[in-house]
Amino acid sequence: MKKEILLVGGSSGIGFKIAKNISQTHNVTVASRNAGNLDELNVRHLKFDVHHDNIEEMDLPEKLHGLVYCPGSISLKPFKMHRLEDFRKEMELNFFGLVKTVQAVMPRLRSAEEASLVFFSTVAVKVGMPFHTSISAAKGAIEGFAKSLAAEYAPGLRVNVIAPSLTDTPLSEKLLNTEKKIESMKARHPLKRIGQVSDIANLAQFLLSDESGWITGQVMGIDGGLSTLNLS
Repeated sequence: MKKEILLVGGSSGIGFKIAKNISQTHNVTVASRNAGNLDELNVRHLKFDVHHDNIEEMDLPEKLHGLVYCPGSISLKPFKMHRLEDFRKEMELNFFGLVKTVQAVMPRLRSAEEASLVFFSTVAVKVGMPFHTSISAAKGAIEGFAKSLAAEYAPGLRVNVIAPSLTDTPLSEKLLNTEKKIESMKARHPLKRIGQVSDIANLAQFLLSDESGWITGQVMGIDGGLSTLNLS
């Protein structure tokens, strides 16, 4: 029997690649604002805006074996230029939207007896980086939430977080729009390249699978060595 997987925000970038990877082996529902190129895949699309819609009202499977929450943002600027509202916006999309989603689908996850939840953070939570105050605050909340949730719902639910460094997605387009920027970003990483959507999606696919059945409560860095290696 195929597992039922819900991807929130999977119409482009990493989410789309996850959907593509698992669509042949699982029943995949993608809830996102637009369908993008999802018609190319064997998935079901539900029009959904995490800010305004209630996912409980969506036509979801009675049981969910996996949940991936993909919505995110990259808002980088000096702290002195931030308003409190900027922090609220980051929290609303990255954290409160996640909490609202998890609360709404929790009965369906628990009905599956064993389910895997995958969230996304950033390397900037572990490694302090300038201009990342708002996004690091929101993603840091996700990491703490995930660990507590994993403890509370073990062994029925596994909860893990992927913390990437800069990845070549539509979201990071402005950071990678010149050769000079690309080369500079590559040089920051010990592996001397920028992350690709397949790097992140492959890990998410693994965390959804039974092969990761003894992994929970983890924040997994996939960042070209940036968070742990100092080559200077």
